[in-house]
Amino acid sequence: MLTRALEVYFGAALQPHWSRIRAVVGNDIDLRTRTLLDGGIQALLNGLYPLARWDSPVLEVDYPVRRDLRLEGRGLLLVPSFFCWRRPTALADPALPPVLVYPVAKAPLDVARATGDGVVRLLGRTRAAILADVARRDGRTSSDVAVAVGIAPASVSYQMGVLRAGGLVDSHRAGKYVLHAATALGLRLLDAS
Repeated sequence: MLTRALEVYFGAALQPHWSRIRAVVGNDIDLRTRTLLDGGIQALLNGLYPLARWDSPVLEVDYPVRRDLRLEGRGLLLVPSFFCWRRPTALADPALPPVLVYPVAKAPLDVARATGDGVVRLLGRTRAAILADVARRDGRTSSDVAVAVGIAPASVSYQMGVLRAGGLVDSHRAGKYVLHAATALGLRLLDAS
């Protein structure tokens, strides 16, 4: 019964937003990976600020209770979470591998709204309309966007490629379709307008 209840909850509450949730977490992983490759472990841990402060060899985490976790050579698994709010959390069992779950930067799921004049001037009318459409509705196909925006599907594919290259849209294959969703950066751009 519990498994079925969780499936129903997921379908009703999370599935409509799943592509955006995946995009936001994926963007965080990409950012942390690039930071690690470009600047090493120090840059990666410094990048957790203000949630955590790296003062080698100590990582101080904004945590509700005073607690020391000694790694003792075991490493630390960083886990980005869309559902973690305000501050990171860690596993309480010292016998388990050390894990730090931290909140990803995100905008609320309902921030996608009509674009302002600034976004239109920055991106152009067509790209701004495409970005707004994929931000309002998760998991949009190019055909869906073409109908909503009123342009040819070939034009959508080209414009989507430009938006994807700019980090504003994420696309992934789901069966025979390619689904598009606004990234965290795309949502922030729309929200700022």
